Amino acid sequence: MNILSFPDCVHLCMTCSLTCTSCASACLNENDIEMMRECINRCLDCADMCQLCARSEQRPSAFIQEICQLCAQMCDYCAKECSKHEAEHCQQCAETCRQCAAECRKMAA
Repeated sequence: MNILSFPDCVHLCMTCSLTCTSCASACLNENDIEMMRECINRCLDCADMCQLCARSEQRPSAFIQEICQLCAQMCDYCAKECSKHEAEHCQQCAETCRQCAAECRKMAA
């Protein structure tokens, strides 16, 4: 594992966590909250996972590859849902999740 790759992944994980949290919050202000329920849940789960991943990369975790792989999967899961919605915050979240997933996969390799 290349330690020089950590800053990019940590940065993207933190950005993704904040973006997912903002998206979930914005979804709560949508007219049809029921339609956004799954999006909110996935965003909050993804935000938590991204935080864990970023923190785990800051220390020598024995499970960093597994954590990064799971983070990539959760980012894909969130992006899939967010991309279904036309709201700008959902589209931004989906794109950030895709970028984070790609970087996490590099770390997991």
